[in-house]
Amino acid sequence: MQNRHLDRRSYFNELATTSEAYYIPYLQSHGVLSPGMRILEIGCGEGGNLEPFAHRGHEVTGVDIVKERVEQAETFFAQDGEKGQFICSDASKLGDEFTGKYDIVLAHDVIEHVPDKEGFLRAAARFLKPDGTAFFGFPAWYMPFGGHQQISHNGFISHMPFIHLLPMPFYTLILGSVSSGESEMRELLNIRATRTTIEHFEKTARKAGLSIYDRHFWFINPHYKAKFGLTPRTLWKPLAAVPYLRDFFTTSAFYLLKLSNK
Repeated sequence: MQNRHLDRRSYFNELATTSEAYYIPYLQSHGVLSPGMRILEIGCGEGGNLEPFAHRGHEVTGVDIVKERVEQAETFFAQDGEKGQFICSDASKLGDEFTGKYDIVLAHDVIEHVPDKEGFLRAAARFLKPDGTAFFGFPAWYMPFGGHQQISHNGFISHMPFIHLLPMPFYTLILGSVSSGESEMRELLNIRATRTTIEHFEKTARKAGLSIYDRHFWFINPHYKAKFGLTPRTLWKPLAAVPYLRDFFTTSAFYLLKLSNK
């Protein structure tokens, strides 16, 4: 596990940097971000993704199921003099007062952790205004670190690409032998159980009443700039057009989704 996962303020700053440099320009390039919008992030964590939007004058709301993360978001926003509303809740349980209220719904690096992906996508669709846009980003399951093994405290696991693709008995055996405790092993196995491929995401989004407005596949994830100093790279277009094979090379998939009836 890297220090950035322990120092939540540093992690918040990294997220804010990536959001400012890549998420906002992506939305702007497709004409879906204009002044004074209402923006909701599901699975907001410490709120780093939202801060650049708040700084630009947008009305931001973050929802996360972990109380500690919501408290950190409130603290970091207050420290930076930004305004934002943060709610500790399961997004699917938010009341009708949130229905159809948001111009943009964000969910970045979240859906790969969610067992009920269709329910999650339907919740996101429920929050959108009729002409609103949902921005989803996630690592394709088959990419080198699609199992989120980098969160492990064990150096072998955290630096081993594709280990999450081993047959389940071998993967479980390795985790049981060298992982740092039962809770870490359980988390890594849960991520495996809730994995998200590009193909499954697109199929599920359509079932949830959303249509794909745009998609962008990254060979080098934009967040790797803040994390590792690597220059983000778009996946080679001919490779990005090949279903299933592209999953092995897509470290981050960006999607813009609209309600299907629009």
